[in-house]
Amino acid sequence: MFTKPKNIVSEKKHGFTLIELIVVIIIVGILAAVGISQYSLTVEKSRLAEAKTRIGTMRQLAYEYYLNNGTLTGLTDSDIGGSWTCTTNGFYACRMGSPPSTTVDLIADRCTSSGKTPNATRRYLFRLQFTPSTGESRWACSYADDNSACFGYPAP
Repeated sequence: MFTKPKNIVSEKKHGFTLIELIVVIIIVGILAAVGISQYSLTVEKSRLAEAKTRIGTMRQLAYEYYLNNGTLTGLTDSDIGGSWTCTTNGFYACRMGSPPSTTVDLIADRCTSSGKTPNATRRYLFRLQFTPSTGESRWACSYADDNSACFGYPAP
């Protein structure tokens, strides 16, 4: 009774090596990091809808003020519903910029604290420069720390 010895070289082993597993984990980690940052950017862009809505309301009120008074001189934040503080029911503090003359600068300042959760990690100003006499409007966006453009809008 002679049995043939097993050929160790021809046996197939199933499974992955440690190196293969590490490479896969690294690739998945890189893809997740890119995906999360893109997701965060997309969510922040969608929050601009709130800023546009609030600025649009302020623009309408500023235009009504202009029609009633024939000028923007004397227009205040309280006339257009502006506020310099962040509240827990919004992502932005919306207000006027410099005192208006022929143009009013309406600003949505992204809350980095005291606003609706989550607050932004980087503050930016989304703005509309509106000239009631001509109806001209110009949108702009800039980061507060370096005045660079944001979300595809030009810097003011």
